[in-house]
Amino acid sequence: MPSTAASAPAYTTIPISGIDVVSRSTQNLSASLSRCRPWPEFLATISALDFPPSLSAASVRLRCNAAYFSVNYAIIVTACAAASLISTPIALLLIGSVFFLWLILHFFREDPLLIWGRHVSDWAVICGLVVLSAVALWLTGPLNSLSIGIIVGLLISAVHGALRNPEGLFLDENDAVSSGLIVSQSTARSGGVAINPPL
Repeated sequence: MPSTAASAPAYTTIPISGIDVVSRSTQNLSASLSRCRPWPEFLATISALDFPPSLSAASVRLRCNAAYFSVNYAIIVTACAAASLISTPIALLLIGSVFFLWLILHFFREDPLLIWGRHVSDWAVICGLVVLSAVALWLTGPLNSLSIGIIVGLLISAVHGALRNPEGLFLDENDAVSSGLIVSQSTARSGGVAINPPL
């Protein structure tokens, strides 16, 4: 999923309504999905797929491809998870709704959440989402098939990341710094080393 989950939320100073918070979170989600690389580029040609010469080369490829195709991989894992629940449509709808709430209320939310004029802390939002997730899984009981779907999606992404030769793929500087592939000049001046991994 996107690096916004790891960074601390940057709240605005003016409180806005819950509907506006959800609307802005939806815009953030849409902006993140727009970073999806074109699927023909993702699938590439047979010439772009080859076996890495070593495990370390496979690891470098995996990191480069994960940074470049992160949204594509997230879509693949989500699609595999959804496909694993296709035989139980109620579970698919319920768990899909809970997943959407996680995206909107936690991962892509930048503003403080206000309900009935009261500020809801991040801790309370996370606890509420965890409880809601547990209740949804308990009511529908698809944990085994959902786990299998997620694992299959991760395996497909890992195999693609290791086999797809990243030569010719170009990250912009901000993406490369945020994914840890290179160190910014300011970090390099303070003692870090700018790294350009071999592709």
